[in-house]
Amino acid sequence: MSLPPLTALRAFEAVARHLNFTRAAEELGMTQAAVSYQIKILEERVGMPLFLRRPRQIALSEAGARLAPDVTQAFDLIRNAFADTREGIGNQLSITAVPTFAVQWLGQNMGLFQLAHPEIAVRIDTSNDVIDLAHGDFDIAIRTLSGPQGKGMVCHLLVEANFTPLLSPALAESIGGVTRPEDLLKLPILDPQDEWFDIWFKAAGVTGFSAEGRPQSSMGWQSLLGTAAMAGRGVSMLTPILFRDEVASGRLVQPFDLLATAGKGYYLVYPENRRNVPRIKLFRDWIMEATAYMRQPD
Repeated sequence: MSLPPLTALRAFEAVARHLNFTRAAEELGMTQAAVSYQIKILEERVGMPLFLRRPRQIALSEAGARLAPDVTQAFDLIRNAFADTREGIGNQLSITAVPTFAVQWLGQNMGLFQLAHPEIAVRIDTSNDVIDLAHGDFDIAIRTLSGPQGKGMVCHLLVEANFTPLLSPALAESIGGVTRPEDLLKLPILDPQDEWFDIWFKAAGVTGFSAEGRPQSSMGWQSLLGTAAMAGRGVSMLTPILFRDEVASGRLVQPFDLLATAGKGYYLVYPENRRNVPRIKLFRDWIMEATAYMRQPD
């Protein structure tokens, strides 16, 4: 039996993945009508519907559900074959990392990886966006997650996103020092609506904290909050292991040993079927060893 047209298979794979003709068309650079036509060609070849058309949504039919995994695997094999070929020509490792980890750790240490592996060119993108690693341009992502995510993805914990209040020495001294958790309520709070404050104060047994009536900010990124805290603008709730140099140098102080958690951590993520790609393996092994100290119990 001859193979169906590759364009039709590619359209089917994209629609099966998105379960949306419009998004599949955008990804493929085709019109929605063209995608529908390619699916029709494939359904005529198979002899049965591959999708169930419902109001405002579609779903895979029984035949489509049987076909989709094998087609996706076939396209993954093609992608990986081209990626492996590209490695012999231009060995570039593309990493997308959340801004806090990129600024507070990755940017400071990436030079060590490149010294150890000068044959690998590294491209780093800072973003919190959800990335399709299986079909996108990035080899690896570093994201804040609550644990392993999604079938077909490998997730390695780099560091738990525990948190505690950090502030400048000058701000602490402005009220004669911070010796009790309640003392923090006397000071400006950066991003007071952040749930981390509620979680930490409850863990510390402090009542009476509220974001209401406090100046509102929404910097979000710990790297920005840490910079504002060092400037004496307020108390920030930060992951102290990522700011240990700032604490060691006295630019920030950590008044309390108490660490709270929202159950999240910074994870290294990449597709399972690419775990043995040389550049990914080299980076994985390096970063897991380089961050091991951050996973050690105090």
